Amino acid sequence: MKSDPVIEKLVLHWGEMGARWGISRMVAQIHALLYFSPKPLAADEIVEALGVARSHVSNSLKELQTWGVVKVVHVIGDRREHFQSIKDVWQLFEILLDERKRREMDPTLKMLRETQALLDDDVKTDPHTRERLREMLEFFELMDGWFGEVRRMPLESRVKLVKWGARIRGWLK
Repeated sequence: MKSDPVIEKLVLHWGEMGARWGISRMVAQIHALLYFSPKPLAADEIVEALGVARSHVSNSLKELQTWGVVKVVHVIGDRREHFQSIKDVWQLFEILLDERKRREMDPTLKMLRETQALLDDDVKTDPHTRERLREMLEFFELMDGWFGEVRRMPLESRVKLVKWGARIRGWLK
């Protein structure tokens, strides 16, 4: 695969951002390569484009498939498996948000609820700590509920909600 400087820049940045978000740099780079590539790529083409070990590519592709953001496609006349990213940016973003919620928000909410239950059992805890826990739990439950309500809306409505955000802010003032 010939190196395209635009795709190369995007792939490198995606990798940096992935690392900041707690996602493997390699996973993020492979995803970017597939997302911005005009055609599905075989694993050996990914290896060649990124200059990395085949095992890294294989493991990263498995992770991306598990998330549901990359799928296997077949190309006529080629026996190899090719890989393609979801191209719909809204669908992609929602999958990534769902994954982040599952990995980060859900365990934290569970821990906060379990900790609150300890306080309900008359565990001796400083009033300041009790109040901070109550506020944090209330916030997480509110955000979890809001997230669920938004996710149940049709995609078209969610897009409108985002686009109307600034107008809504103005109305609320």
